[in-house]
Amino acid sequence: MEAGAGSGLECQKIMDGKVNDSKNASDKAIIPSCCLKARASDPELEAICHSTVVSGWFSEPESCSAGKRVYFNNPMWPGEAHSLKVEKMLYKEKSEYQEILVFESSTFGKVLVLDGIVQLTEKDECAYQEMIAHLPLCSIHSPKNVLVVGGGDGGVLREISRHSSVELIDICEIDKMVIDVSKKFFPELAIGFEDPRVQLHIGDASEFLRHAPAGKYDAVIVDSSDPVGPAQELVERPFFETIARALRPGGVLCNMAESMWLHTHLIQDMISICHETFKGSVHYAWASVPTYPSGVIGFLICSTEGPPVDFIHPINPIEKVEGGLKFRRELRFYNSEIHRAAFALPSFVKREVALLRDSSTTAQQIF
Repeated sequence: MEAGAGSGLECQKIMDGKVNDSKNASDKAIIPSCCLKARASDPELEAICHSTVVSGWFSEPESCSAGKRVYFNNPMWPGEAHSLKVEKMLYKEKSEYQEILVFESSTFGKVLVLDGIVQLTEKDECAYQEMIAHLPLCSIHSPKNVLVVGGGDGGVLREISRHSSVELIDICEIDKMVIDVSKKFFPELAIGFEDPRVQLHIGDASEFLRHAPAGKYDAVIVDSSDPVGPAQELVERPFFETIARALRPGGVLCNMAESMWLHTHLIQDMISICHETFKGSVHYAWASVPTYPSGVIGFLICSTEGPPVDFIHPINPIEKVEGGLKFRRELRFYNSEIHRAAFALPSFVKREVALLRDSSTTAQQIF
């Protein structure tokens, strides 16, 4: 959950101060967290820039200039910005970790923004929350123990709760303020925290996983931030190794995996690591989420060595789960047909990812 919030004028004032006196420690102290995270991905990035509301529109990311150079906030999406019309600002505060912004939009309902990046909107949150939960849980028989990494809005918990076989839902979220804000402004998602099977852990997920008993979980769902700056470790081998250790044989991971339109290089890297780490099946699936960059989001879905998992054909279909279709609220996006279709990939994705691998045979096994 990345990036920041502020005003373009404020941003430029900070930039001017830096240009005039690069050694001024007070300037560094007020650099927005989004900019620090962006610099972590691009050490040469000298602009101070972050998302902002200008003339009634929220833009993700907003641009600003450093001398004659113009940068965008997040190097994940260079050269583009996405805007939503703001009807009313509802909340804006800075937690220990990030800027948290909530506003009412004209077409997508309430919007949650963390460090300048849209995390969810009331209108289209169903696509992301339902897919990241049910793709893994509908692919295995009777899941019992599930871990959620991130997911402080509660939406993933709400969806996991549909599965009556589940006995324990651990969630590890680092920022308690996200949970509190979601309970206030997004009760239809935060209702997930009301399930008695949920055990909340506030803290760092990497540390939590290092201390988790080996083989404890049937499924791990990583509702993570974009891999910028400190969150880079969430797409690196050590993090995936701790997940694989925490999963039982034949256990499954579903991990947010960015956009196939923008990040085939990142998808390739994640697939390579996970294919070596999990030893079972590795697939890439996707869903349409209009308010995410490029309008789609991907999911990396893997299984550990053990009983084989056929992700493409759900063996635990949600339609056969008692109360699964209408628990808490009626499903709006996911169904078994969507599940199967999510693994159908455009030719350019197969081609670009396969060409980046050393072995075309391995790529064919993955896809």
